[in-house]
Amino acid sequence: MVGRIAMIGRVAGRYPVLLALLAQLCAALLVGGAIILAVQFSNWRPSALAAGLVQGLLAAGFARRLGLASWWWWLNLGFVPALLLLSGAALPSWVFLVGFLLLLLGNWNSVGERVPLYLTGARSRQQLAEWLVGQAAGFRFVDLGCGPAGTLLWLARRFPQAQFVGVETAPLPFLIAWLRALAQSNCRIRYQNLWRTDLAEFDVVYCFLSPAPMAALWTKAVAQMAVGAWLVSNSFEVPGVPAEQQVELHDWRRSRLLLWRMPAVARA
Repeated sequence: MVGRIAMIGRVAGRYPVLLALLAQLCAALLVGGAIILAVQFSNWRPSALAAGLVQGLLAAGFARRLGLASWWWWLNLGFVPALLLLSGAALPSWVFLVGFLLLLLGNWNSVGERVPLYLTGARSRQQLAEWLVGQAAGFRFVDLGCGPAGTLLWLARRFPQAQFVGVETAPLPFLIAWLRALAQSNCRIRYQNLWRTDLAEFDVVYCFLSPAPMAALWTKAVAQMAVGAWLVSNSFEVPGVPAEQQVELHDWRRSRLLLWRMPAVARA
């Protein structure tokens, strides 16, 4: 039994969507049980929307307790209430299919790569830009999981002599990023898995991923990046490897930039 529980835990950790589903199921069981008790022992009958809101609150709470990223909390909170609201609307069935496909195309890599879509905030990009001023003028920069490339293009315009590359595998953010980068000569977007990206090409490797891939990314960075190059992570640590520099951002997410210079600890 213990081995089976451990196996379930490893699978859930690799695929956070399973933890989100577990949160929804636990909340549904609690709300369903409460409704059954109310029907049996009282005259109180909650409306479907009220029950859905309670279920959403519970699911969001469970998602937080299970350690999911904050965007999963909001998704769990609104999922059932949104279904209830839309079920009463006079909408054609294809609308729901389109909505599902857009959600899937926008978060494709959260299932296979354990990397949800995180967007770099304004304070993060400003601090990153201030740090990049200290790099050589023609530095080469890659954003691993660039999303719609808002931060990447902002930096590319600020540092016209540098070269910027974004890699992305979620189809919808990639398409948006690729189209936006067409007019920026020093910025290119690749439809490429971060694990297939040769980090030896770059002086600065930036990522805003999740805790799950950081240990493997560190191993890849140590193997490929040149001595003196920098790995910069927004918020997420490399397990067991203290950052050489930290920049606190003092935003609502309590974000920070963590910076490691190669060869760093692993090659010392």
